[in-house]
Amino acid sequence: MGTAETPPAPATEGRFRHRGAELVYDDAGAGPLAVYAHGGFVSQAVERRMDLFDWAPVLRAGRRLVRYDARGHGRSTGRPLAADYTYASLADDLLSLLDHLGAADRVDAIGASMGCGTCLHAAARAPDRFSRLVLLLPPTAWATREAYARANRAAADTVEREGAAHWLAARGDPHRPAVVADVPEFPPTPPEPILPSILRGLARSDLPPPATLAALRCPTLILTWVGDRGHPVSTATALAGCLPDAELHLSRTRADVRTWGPRIADFVTRSGPRPGPRPGPRG
Repeated sequence: MGTAETPPAPATEGRFRHRGAELVYDDAGAGPLAVYAHGGFVSQAVERRMDLFDWAPVLRAGRRLVRYDARGHGRSTGRPLAADYTYASLADDLLSLLDHLGAADRVDAIGASMGCGTCLHAAARAPDRFSRLVLLLPPTAWATREAYARANRAAADTVEREGAAHWLAARGDPHRPAVVADVPEFPPTPPEPILPSILRGLARSDLPPPATLAALRCPTLILTWVGDRGHPVSTATALAGCLPDAELHLSRTRADVRTWGPRIADFVTRSGPRPGPRPGPRG
């Protein structure tokens, strides 16, 4: 990092209840608000242990960064209802988090994989609440989604019949992108009783239709890596093509993934026109 700046203060933990779950978040830094939604089956604590994303540049750039555990993941609770874990339902959680935080101005939204779907559905539903989007590792979508959905439905059945341990063992050694081959793997954070519901909820999910995304006007940064069948470059490329103001960066090495933190910090603080305050309370 190579800086003599004072490190950001430690994050404080917050909680709120929404639709039958308690959602837990970490709140750090000061300045305009940015929120981060993680990928499926992990949590904020697991991502810290994986050491994939460096958020310090965003905090040093003068942003208040709120990162939360999705319902049913990590510290957040959840119900065994598949409908709770679709991208659209998770987007409702994100919008409710903004309400809980009292976000009167537009915010920057950052999402990885499942969190990418969360952010896009939230922005499609309430575009006036967001200033910029950062989409990390866009997941399978549209034409490539059905194979993923079938695998998730089968996994849910396996967990119910034989347990999560059997499902994880049966997966063997899944193909991992070379760019992150050295990143540790961790078991899913959702408790086993709700894991089938999460799998089925994600199987029911897809990104918003391209025509819907074409109406989003907020600047968008898309970051992904190559060689990942669950997060194909084809999805990232298609997103960059249908979003009106998007830029795409592909990483082929672990060293380049390390640049994502500074890239995000530069993007969210970039000079130029930004949407003003949102028109009013969400109805």
